[in-house]
Amino acid sequence: MRVLVTGAGGQLGRDLVEAYAAHDVTGLTRDQLDISSEVAVTAAIRDLGPRLVINAAAWTDVDGCEADPDRAHAVNALGPWWLARACERTGATLVHVSTDYVFGGPAPSAGGPAPSAGGPAPSARAEPRGWTEFDAVAPVNVYGRTKAAGEVLVRQTLAAHHIVRTSWLAGASGANFVTTVLRLARERGELAVVDDQYGCPTFSRDLAGAIVELAASGRSGTLHRANAGHASRFELAVAVVETCHLDAVVNPQSSSQVDRPAARPGWTVLDDRHARAIGLTPLPPWRDGLERLLRELGEI
Repeated sequence: MRVLVTGAGGQLGRDLVEAYAAHDVTGLTRDQLDISSEVAVTAAIRDLGPRLVINAAAWTDVDGCEADPDRAHAVNALGPWWLARACERTGATLVHVSTDYVFGGPAPSAGGPAPSAGGPAPSARAEPRGWTEFDAVAPVNVYGRTKAAGEVLVRQTLAAHHIVRTSWLAGASGANFVTTVLRLARERGELAVVDDQYGCPTFSRDLAGAIVELAASGRSGTLHRANAGHASRFELAVAVVETCHLDAVVNPQSSSQVDRPAARPGWTVLDDRHARAIGLTPLPPWRDGLERLLRELGEI
């Protein structure tokens, strides 16, 4: 099968190209294909003739998107639309990688048993549940809004599509939260990390395998694919430092103590029960994925 991977210079793109090594795969980096150009996208898909296109290209600089919303819209919204239009014309299938940052409202409640007649009301708020594919999106920043727009445009344009929402992605190539924690822990010996932002740490090798499975399944639509379990940014940073036995202290802080151009959502934990219900393989626990990544990086 002929496969095209956009964003092939990124951490997920590189792992996807490797995952499809047994196929006729072409990986195009941002320099080789600017997905915000409809002319370039149309020509690439026409000339290469892929049966499967996987869009791992995006502008993921959350603060950068806030400062330049037009560029963010061109890459994160129009880019997927151009790909979907080109795939519709050629009969190709599109896998589009999206983000947990399409969510941003109050964490959804898991609910709980109703109080018995005459009994006391519940004394504490129910534990939040993960977001499902059927919850309404409510992004709080430009990055999330442009990614949500890209999802809508893909759905409206192409029936043969898979939209894959993932969370807190980290891989062996490129910069990410894990590599940033490693660098700062060594440079400073002490770092402060927010403890009120929660998500599902996900590792690009695991996600690449999940995308291969999904693309072969014929299950079109929107699905959540993330490593099992969830953590705060602080908990993830502590896990990195402890697993690598680094001589560093990680201190918790609140988001209100960090002055950044773009707001960050507090709860973007993704529920994958829909993917599991249709027969897709659950991704491993995030701590297992983290250990494998750190081994790949030569840190343990």
